[in-house]
Amino acid sequence: MKTEVKKIDSTKREINIEVNGDIVKNKFEEAFKKFNQEAKVSGFRPGHVPRDILEKNFSSAANEFVLKELIPEIYSRAIEKESLDVIDMPDITDVKLDRNTLSFKAGVEISPEINIKDYKGIKIGYKKIEVALDEIKRFVDSLKESRKLDTVDDGFARSLGYPGLSALEKFVETQVYIQKQSQEHKRIENEVIENLTNGLDFKIPQSMVNRQLQEMVRQAKLDMALKGIPREQIDGREKTITEELAPEAKKQVKIYLVLSEIARKENIPLDDHMPQRVLEFLLKEADWKELS
Repeated sequence: MKTEVKKIDSTKREINIEVNGDIVKNKFEEAFKKFNQEAKVSGFRPGHVPRDILEKNFSSAANEFVLKELIPEIYSRAIEKESLDVIDMPDITDVKLDRNTLSFKAGVEISPEINIKDYKGIKIGYKKIEVALDEIKRFVDSLKESRKLDTVDDGFARSLGYPGLSALEKFVETQVYIQKQSQEHKRIENEVIENLTNGLDFKIPQSMVNRQLQEMVRQAKLDMALKGIPREQIDGREKTITEELAPEAKKQVKIYLVLSEIARKENIPLDDHMPQRVLEFLLKEADWKELS
């Protein structure tokens, strides 16, 4: 197999691929053997059709079979040979095939080179989580208002399924703490991400942005439908929704690519859990300091 990679820009490559010899010849033989067994040719029993008749009647179908079978296989081998990190389906052009040789071009988009340094030891300022008495009171009062009651006492707590008011307040304290802890954790993760991505300048593959944007628009339309918004109104707003979400889609892809680069450096599996695993790794390696 001959391969030649041409650089179009920082994320696009054109691969010239050519194979010849037995791999092509054998695939044609496989095609004609298949047609000989399956084809219905007047005057001949299946498996006994002369080769010249097969060539005459199934030459085009044989070409199609060979291309369908060989192009994906040869393309995958070429990608592996050239060690290309392809992120989208190839654009196959200039296909040429005869009984001995197959050649084609594959336009591909690859992950950009990201020069990321100093991702270990990121400085993180964290806030000690505390729950004040007035926060508990406000939460309990909101429960009271939702039930149109005048007093908050043991009877009120029992109506909610708690032994008494102190048990209810303890539950509320725990819930408020968990909520604040979750918010603080999210703030820290966002701070880490901003720290990583700020100042990193690289070309973001448009194919990845398009896929992310398509999924975000689909989810936005689904959310609108679940709220009871008529289909025609949703479809009418699709262009506006797409324009509004485009910057966020690009940002999310940039974050994903940066986290993927760290994952590769740290041998973290590139699966669906990769982003969270990388963030956990970064938090473990961070330089923590309590904020006053």
